[in-house]
Amino acid sequence: MTNYNSSTTTHDAEIVDQFSRQAEAFAQAAALHNERALDLLVTAGEPSASDQSLDVACGPGTIVIAFAKRVRHATGLDATEAMLAQGRQKAAAEGIANVAWSRGSVYTLPFRDGAFDIVSCRFAFHHLERPAEAFAEMIRVCRRGGRIVLCDACCSDDPAKAAAFNRMERFRDPSTVEFRTLGFLRALFRDAALPEPKLATYAVPADTSRLIEGSFPVNNDREGLRRMIEESVAGDTMGVGARFGEQGVEFSYPAAVLSAAKA
Repeated sequence: MTNYNSSTTTHDAEIVDQFSRQAEAFAQAAALHNERALDLLVTAGEPSASDQSLDVACGPGTIVIAFAKRVRHATGLDATEAMLAQGRQKAAAEGIANVAWSRGSVYTLPFRDGAFDIVSCRFAFHHLERPAEAFAEMIRVCRRGGRIVLCDACCSDDPAKAAAFNRMERFRDPSTVEFRTLGFLRALFRDAALPEPKLATYAVPADTSRLIEGSFPVNNDREGLRRMIEESVAGDTMGVGARFGEQGVEFSYPAAVLSAAKA
């Protein structure tokens, strides 16, 4: 078992706290469970009926269940029991039986080397203090010839806009460490000696009112969060296309799906 320092332990507790509170709303957020976006990720895994898949930091199990419909068996791992409970409920409601759920750390996956044909992770790396270590674990439990699929939202290449966006996101969700650039995510593959990843991109629209309502910001200051978002419109200071619309500020999270085979 890895020994964590006090900073890491505190951050892990923050993740569990945030996502225990967010679990139900997260599971019901339509923008996060769009069928086209799910298909982009699942297709990137090139699933076959004989495969076994693992989704790391699986949240409410949306990706696990999407893969389960196309592989022999799908497993989901998450640090938060409330999220796993959402996954179990969703699988039961859809009559999906070829799934398993595991609680654990992304840094010490409780599976043998090469156990899975497809290993994926979606919208979690911005919560990780040590993304390269988590990525190495994903590679370890993937068989040779299997596929690694990584999806996350990306920040702007403009350092000032990236910093402003991350300030807002850390205020909105204190378990956020940092949204990284697309170049950073590409480098994870390169530094792990994987092939240049295939890339697909899409936008996750933010319904700002619902986003704020479902968030647990610093000191529960939702009005402060609203002001941060509204003040970003002039000059698009966060680099996410923020603009005033009929329902308030509108913006989108730029998302990337990267995939490569393990040699």
